[in-house]
Amino acid sequence: MKKILLLALLLAGCMVAFAQQSGGVEMADTMRSEGKIYVVIATITIIFVGLAIYLFAIDRRLKKIEKEK
Repeated sequence: MKKILLLALLLAGCMVAFAQQSGGVEMADTMRSEGKIYVVIATITIIFVGLAIYLFAIDRRLKKIEKEK
């Protein structure tokens, strides 16, 4: 489990490094100037964290069931 979490963090770091492009996107520039980009990022973060918590909870339940059998 720790290896998977570490791998996910490293991949996220690589994605951030490659996401920095020199050419700008008009929609992103507009949203950034109006402050709406932070709402989008916060929403995506909340969804991702919720899914991660849900998956870890399912994993713990499955491990408990497997131990009982």
